[in-house]
Amino acid sequence: MKKLAIVFLLSVFMLPARGSDSVSGFPRVILPGDFADPTIVRDGADYYMTHSAFSYAPGFLVWHSRDLLSWEPVCRVPGSGYAPDLIKYDGKFYIYYPAHGTNYVTWATDIKGPWSKPIDLKVGGIDPGHVVDSLGNRYLHLSGGTMVELSRDGLSAAGKRHKVYEGWQYPEDWEVECFCLESPKLTFHNGYFYMTSAEGGTAGPATSHMAVSARSRSAVGPWENSPYNPVVHTYSASDPWWSKGHATIIDDVNGNWWIVYHAYPNGLHTLGRSTLIEPIEWTADGWFRTKPSAKPISRNPPVVFSTPSDTFDGNTLGLLWSGWRRLGSSDAVVSGGKLSLQSKGSGIADGRVLVTTPTDARYDVRVDALADGGSGAGLTLFYNEKAFIGIVATADSIAYWTSSDVRHAVPNSFGRAMTLRIVNDSNRCSLQASPDGKSWRVLADGIDVSAMNHNELRGFLALRVGLVATGQGAARFDNFSYAKLGR
Repeated sequence: MKKLAIVFLLSVFMLPARGSDSVSGFPRVILPGDFADPTIVRDGADYYMTHSAFSYAPGFLVWHSRDLLSWEPVCRVPGSGYAPDLIKYDGKFYIYYPAHGTNYVTWATDIKGPWSKPIDLKVGGIDPGHVVDSLGNRYLHLSGGTMVELSRDGLSAAGKRHKVYEGWQYPEDWEVECFCLESPKLTFHNGYFYMTSAEGGTAGPATSHMAVSARSRSAVGPWENSPYNPVVHTYSASDPWWSKGHATIIDDVNGNWWIVYHAYPNGLHTLGRSTLIEPIEWTADGWFRTKPSAKPISRNPPVVFSTPSDTFDGNTLGLLWSGWRRLGSSDAVVSGGKLSLQSKGSGIADGRVLVTTPTDARYDVRVDALADGGSGAGLTLFYNEKAFIGIVATADSIAYWTSSDVRHAVPNSFGRAMTLRIVNDSNRCSLQASPDGKSWRVLADGIDVSAMNHNELRGFLALRVGLVATGQGAARFDNFSYAKLGR
């Protein structure tokens, strides 16, 4: 059965990397596209990872790997928030995450669920990092070098949040966004607790972000900063990856150690932050630092990258699709080889938007669309309600937006069914429509979308590909095709 191609496969160790920083090919991309704030855990021989859910529904997308090379999404966890921490303790998985000015936790005995309803910890701060000491005491470290003790079940706060760490002071002449001590992720190794934190701001200038390390014999400090700080950092705007940071360290089944973090591709803030990996080594005095080379984690044959195309076979929506703001169980229904998307609103800004993540600077995306009754069916590149381009076809007209506040319309001479197409060539876009998927009418060309990114619009989002349903009833879609363009 053909389904959404949901296995992200990229040869991390055996093929040349896109945008690596050295002849060794590290760092390597393990999830290209907008997969920011990675948090990763090993459970025996299995690795699980999730990322910020932002304003997309139905929640956190959890990935699984057996080798750190190939990742397959396995479930969605209810809850939308930023910078989660995925951990396993005492036979249970937990996700701690910030949202709405507080922090929440959800848990499950099986990674695929069912997951509990989110529980409000009633603790401020962002970017939580969970840790347990040798006596079973549980703590949550948070932004600004703060910490709070948790109950033994990890589902409530057992004390007051207080400051335990000042961070690492980078040189005064470094160009950063802010000090922004965030994202403490905790690991115990050889008698020390290691806290890997982010500093410098997550976007802003190319050299803003970084990952720094500190250690302590106790889970609560005092903390000693690493002499190898920053462990990860973008030193120049000419580097292949910008704003490298927000890291977690992890060991593999063979005893090797890795650091997993996010970064923007050089000059492509619109794509969001990809997830990267590179090897680390432990020094004789008990610190870790990146190293230039590593052996493969497995002896599996090389694998190649797969795209998020979808023929909508089966009866469930693919895991790589997300709703903007919300997605009810009846809003997007897959049946009979088609996707039925419930309509609302009068255009892209207030319509029903279902998005997936592009992974390349240059791509061609198409979909067969059918506007039923009073509905409109559309294709969009969507940042948020105030920043998008796209096309919406109804029975009477084909409307298209060259920016969120510039709408055009032409009569629909194709009928209710047509193929819609957007070509994005390094942030220069073309909007097209066709009655047969062969002959194309160019509605608009040369549209510049480079400003649709966090530095310009805030929100920590990326420019995603979306399907749109407007008006009344439902729009139907088939043969969603995403293809990377050659050079």
